[in-house]
Amino acid sequence: MKKGELLYEGKAKRIYSTEDAGLVIQEFKDDATAFDGKKRGSIANKGIVNNRISAHFFTILEREGIPTHFVRILSERLMLVKRLQIFPIEVVVRNIVAGSLVKRTGLEEGTALKNPVIEAYYKNDRLGDPFINSYHIAALQLATPAEERQLHELAGKVNEILVRELNRVGIDLVDFKLEFGRWKDRILLGDEISPDTCRFWDRGTGKKLDKDRFRFDLGDVEGTYQEVFRRVCGAEEGA
Repeated sequence: MKKGELLYEGKAKRIYSTEDAGLVIQEFKDDATAFDGKKRGSIANKGIVNNRISAHFFTILEREGIPTHFVRILSERLMLVKRLQIFPIEVVVRNIVAGSLVKRTGLEEGTALKNPVIEAYYKNDRLGDPFINSYHIAALQLATPAEERQLHELAGKVNEILVRELNRVGIDLVDFKLEFGRWKDRILLGDEISPDTCRFWDRGTGKKLDKDRFRFDLGDVEGTYQEVFRRVCGAEEGA
């Protein structure tokens, strides 16, 4: 399967057409951004690591009955995926208080939530991806009520599976972002699952193992991404 026309380029990925209208190629970049693009940089081999980690998690989720866009890995940075009509909604699942939830609730960072919190954000760079609720989703016609319920149900199931898998390798899943899309008459999980889209903390030390190390200049960014890769994928060496 060869790359065709460049269809879209985002902060972390490029999407290319293929000879099959129902499939596209997702290319993972090393570019890194934070704070709505105000901070920019590069993380060595991030694209390779995120491609492999995402494929690993998509494979597990498919096995557990979660439909995803993943088809197969094509090369170290390229993934073949189903072409989705993406909902302009970012679904965020939170298990531990961090990030914006600290500011919005006054709870201390690191506070474990009794139940996961599922939130929605309007996927719109111009507006800064604002927090929205069901009324906004209906008013903006971003999804039908039935589709919104399905997004929340799928997100909850994904959380249960990822928490279980990450517990096995000593990682706490603090929070993470998911994107979904329509494919034929189904809703599939799309985008990626990686240290770019998740907050991972080491279970024993609380060390941040995700893009927060880039956001807040915590150091050892590349090494941290490689550590997550080794733990999650069981590899002896990084990509």
